[in-house]
Amino acid sequence: MGRRRGADRAVVPVDTGQAELVPDPDRPGSWTLLLDGAPQSHVDLADPTHLEFEYVRRLAAAIDLVAPAGAPLRVLHLGGGALTLPRYVQATRPGSTQRVSEVDGALVDLVRRELPWPADPRLRVRVADARATLTSSRDGSYDVVVADVFAGARTPAHLTSVEYAAEVARVLRPDGCYLANVADGPPLRHARGQVATVRTVLPRACLVGDAAVLRGRRYGNLVLVASRVEPPVPELTRRAAGDWFPGRVLAGAELDRFAGGAPVVHDADATDSTPPPPGIFSVRR
Repeated sequence: MGRRRGADRAVVPVDTGQAELVPDPDRPGSWTLLLDGAPQSHVDLADPTHLEFEYVRRLAAAIDLVAPAGAPLRVLHLGGGALTLPRYVQATRPGSTQRVSEVDGALVDLVRRELPWPADPRLRVRVADARATLTSSRDGSYDVVVADVFAGARTPAHLTSVEYAAEVARVLRPDGCYLANVADGPPLRHARGQVATVRTVLPRACLVGDAAVLRGRRYGNLVLVASRVEPPVPELTRRAAGDWFPGRVLAGAELDRFAGGAPVVHDADATDSTPPPPGIFSVRR
């Protein structure tokens, strides 16, 4: 299991850095996964519908709204972590077919061993690069693609370009939905560029986040929802406003102003996303 600190906390080297599993003192059977000190996932093994991180609740809200409640979906998860969202979909939409692409094989082994998910032949976890997984996927094969990929708390450059977004659009069904966790801070150059880039191929979009983050006042997570059809903005707005930590939804003219003429990102000029400020992450120890 690796080096332990305290009764239950575990520190384990994985392929992309150092993983920590930290028990949640307020929820027995719940754990936070950190990679190199940055929180990556929180899972409640007894209740997979409990979502601790606000951006994950926003991703889940979008998944809840893209199809009638309980209807199975075909979902591709780019980035696995501790499989918080795949577990959620498994619980809320039984019969869904899910594929998880996670580049860190040692991390997959750790989660499989220490935080096992319910056995389900429709949920497949593969060790692979996210973009390579897209390239090998068939046209129109998914209802939802979720991107939550970070290396060193930054989204890798090759997952930020219009060429990447075109691959996402290709594997989505005509009314399919792309959901991306976009982390950024002032002056939101990365987030604005991602909105502009993704909308070149999936033009109907909205952005969900904390008002302070959307205004460029602090670093945080924004959820980009993009499709060829209109996203469920009124419903997402209600869900965001009623969250434990209320958020806002930008769509239409507001989203146009947010993007503000940001240039479309291409493979040739793509860079990793904005790094978080030093000391921003903390987990109860």
